[in-house]
Amino acid sequence: MAHTAQVESSKFYEYNEDVQVVSHNRHSASVKDQLATWHANRGDRSFARMMIPSPKGTTPGITPTTKNPFKLMAMVSPFAWLMFFSGWLAWTIDGYDFFCVSLTLDSLAEQFEVKPAKITTAITLTLLFRSVGAVIFGVLSDRFGRKWPLVVDMLLIMALELGSGFCNTYREFLAVRSLFGICMGGVWGAASQTALENVPADARGLLSGIMQQGYAVGYLLAAVINLTVVQTLKPHWRTIYFFGAGFSFLAAVVRACLPESRQFIIAREEAKARGLTAKETTRSFFKEMGAMFRTNWLRWIWAVCLMTFFAEFHSLLINFFSHGSQDLYPTYLKTTKHLSAKLASKATIIANCGAIVGGTIAGYASQYVGRRFAILVCALWTAAFLPLWILPKTFGGLAAGGFFVQAGVQGAWGVVPIYLGEVSPPAFRALFAGLSYQLGNMASSGAAQIEADAGAHLKLAGTKIPDYAAITGILLGAVIAWGIVCVIFGPEADGAHFEQAKVAFQQGGGEADPTEMFDNKQDTQHIEKNMQADHHSIH
Repeated sequence: MAHTAQVESSKFYEYNEDVQVVSHNRHSASVKDQLATWHANRGDRSFARMMIPSPKGTTPGITPTTKNPFKLMAMVSPFAWLMFFSGWLAWTIDGYDFFCVSLTLDSLAEQFEVKPAKITTAITLTLLFRSVGAVIFGVLSDRFGRKWPLVVDMLLIMALELGSGFCNTYREFLAVRSLFGICMGGVWGAASQTALENVPADARGLLSGIMQQGYAVGYLLAAVINLTVVQTLKPHWRTIYFFGAGFSFLAAVVRACLPESRQFIIAREEAKARGLTAKETTRSFFKEMGAMFRTNWLRWIWAVCLMTFFAEFHSLLINFFSHGSQDLYPTYLKTTKHLSAKLASKATIIANCGAIVGGTIAGYASQYVGRRFAILVCALWTAAFLPLWILPKTFGGLAAGGFFVQAGVQGAWGVVPIYLGEVSPPAFRALFAGLSYQLGNMASSGAAQIEADAGAHLKLAGTKIPDYAAITGILLGAVIAWGIVCVIFGPEADGAHFEQAKVAFQQGGGEADPTEMFDNKQDTQHIEKNMQADHHSIH
């Protein structure tokens, strides 16, 4: 019996329950075999040529349907918009919840009778434990689907946000924020895939930029509540966490009211038609996960390197790129530049507006100039505007510097959801993208702590004021240099139709690679790849 399903790319895929897929190894664990599929849309170009990102279309032989952003958005169906919104909302609230600590830093220090540097330990612990959540919820999302793991995760975050607001001691607060970090780590993988896997491939660059900047929107929401409601209500700093609990519950409800992604609906129908039990599909899932790790270990190493900062003696990278420029920015404005708390908050809000603009534009542009090229341009843009971040002493100059630097920083970040989604092992996108992202967070978990500690030793000449301008300038400069190296050595699969991929518990899903996710396989065939992959999109 044949079954047919339609996805947002308007292409039909068939699977037949009577066809048994022959189990065989299509890929080995060798470096040569993995590099053969490193640049999925390579064609007959040399590997060395593909290492240098260049402004080009997404896929050889394919002309983009349109470059008009409004027409791109019109291509997205109402259902896909709802799915996108649910993923974007979860990620936005994730950003809100995270930045609650940095926005209430002084109030927390006063409440718990510790120095502000002690409170930054909560930020460190949150980032540190996010990798645990990425493993737990990444596995659940690839095994059971995107819907219920994300719903449960947001409900747990709701409970922990309430707990944060009720803490009365420093140790209680650290414990709650550590648990919060685990739950927070599970959001991005499922949210980004929910947002992007249901929309047409041509619109994914633009929507990737919009989706990722939900984090900045979350910050803006938290900042506005901190400047208004928190200042007037009796619970004071606790209010921002109580609001966070309510927002998290809203995100859970929105996702619970929407269906599962189509890939998982089809895969479940197939498993049911074949009479497979939950135990059998789970066994198949872990078998395919083992195959995925075996045949993609080099890709994992690169992804972790891309998203990781190693303090001082190791590499600085794109995750520090973001947290190094945001976590203590208000403190930098108040202590080094002598802005009032209110002006510092306003400058930070302006900087995050730059982040939203930059992320959206860069995500859109990456659809036409390539993902890696767009990231490199954003990195160089940020380097060019670093002096404007450091040198001004007036509110206007500092606000402008924050706007343009964050536009570059978050411009690069705007490409990340679609870039990681395309180069991931297709059946394990939530785990691969989410875990590599959070391993970077784990390595960069000391960003705020390092900045605070460095401020205790590096002072403005003749004063006891921390020179946060020099500190953040050094960090961002080093990160940009390392980021360029990692992007040049990175894989590429621009325009991949990963909505065609098998899900992780289907046979053969673990060894699937991004080269199989193109409609024009003949145009994207590698010269080293001797055999055409034996792959059925959904069978």
